[in-house]
Amino acid sequence: MDTDSIPLLCIMIALIAFSGFFSASETAFSTMNRIKVKNMAQAGNRTAECALALAEDYDRLISTILVGNNIVNIALASIGTVFFTLFFPKNGVSISSIVITVVVLIFGEVSPKSLAKEAPEAFVLVATPFLRVILLVLAPINMVFTLWKKLLLKIFKIKGSNIVTEEELLTIVEEAESVGGIDEDEGEIIRSAIEFNDLSAQDILTPRVDVTALSMNADREEITACFMESGFSRIPVYEESIDNIVGVLNQKDYYEKVLYGDGDIKDAVGSVIHITQTVKIGDLLKIFQEEKVHMAVVTDEYGGTAGIITLEDVLEQLVGEIWDEHDEVQEDIRQVGEADYIVSCNTAIDKFIETFALTCETDAATVSGWVTEQIGKIPAEGECFCCERLDVTVTKTETTRVLEIAVHVMPEEENDETEGE
Repeated sequence: MDTDSIPLLCIMIALIAFSGFFSASETAFSTMNRIKVKNMAQAGNRTAECALALAEDYDRLISTILVGNNIVNIALASIGTVFFTLFFPKNGVSISSIVITVVVLIFGEVSPKSLAKEAPEAFVLVATPFLRVILLVLAPINMVFTLWKKLLLKIFKIKGSNIVTEEELLTIVEEAESVGGIDEDEGEIIRSAIEFNDLSAQDILTPRVDVTALSMNADREEITACFMESGFSRIPVYEESIDNIVGVLNQKDYYEKVLYGDGDIKDAVGSVIHITQTVKIGDLLKIFQEEKVHMAVVTDEYGGTAGIITLEDVLEQLVGEIWDEHDEVQEDIRQVGEADYIVSCNTAIDKFIETFALTCETDAATVSGWVTEQIGKIPAEGECFCCERLDVTVTKTETTRVLEIAVHVMPEEENDETEGE
């Protein structure tokens, strides 16, 4: 190797290093966890602050990286041709093309990008000071590309959107669960929070037929027995009929003011709020907080009582079922065999459809309404029907509604034969 080739070799090695640096920077800034970098910046890391500033102006940053990478690779190819021509006058160009391509792929693209992807935040902190200098050097070229980008956007009328949709957020949560960033319980709470305001009052209310209520004219014995038998700490109070709920009786107030005091039920009844069935539960939670109440009466379109909702009902949509020592734990969908289930008909229809992967559409809010819809009349115990892969039998009823069904999931072959018949 003569004295002319040594400087060329040194320049080529430096250019390969720059190529790897630009490639790794591109990957690091595109895959870094901004929350981690933001936390480091808030902890006083000045380099992290600079890195966040670069990431905020990502278009300018990526333009600089791409311009720098292309300049380096083109220079490397040109100098490589000169270098190999010194040793192979006839085939230097061909040899240079092969060697430079392989070297750039291995050391300028694949290897640095793979390493940067494993620890993007660490590489971002290392690369930021160098990139700030390069941004200043290539500022004139960046200005040209910025104007060119604006021209292209006007010509093709492309409009970008930085809004993150609910579906994208749910996908992010699933990915975080799969890589171990959060566990399954944390993921479920986050999903519940994201989907929280999709639910309305009619989706979670306790229906009128299941509401335990007291008449304003009830005597002490009747009130005491109602609290003891129901186990509730708050009971709605009505005048004339349950369609006219006028307040809520708190057990503590009842004992203090009525049972062990000189007052009557009117002195202990607290105020109650009335809402429509379409109120979103996110808005309802705010109402509970502002009004400092724990129960709301849901009215139907005719002004009657459709049901009630408690603060606990709302919170359960975020954290799951909340059982206390007096509650009888009940499973909405209980597996009793390999392909057999017992389903409470108070179960939300969305949960039922998701559990059994059904594709049918229904206007019902609960399984009870869905069963009535499928049979076409008020069902009796023992009535059966099939829906997709499900063989459903009504196992428990009460006057005009279904309380429980038994579900058998048929194998695909059996389901095909049933449909064929």
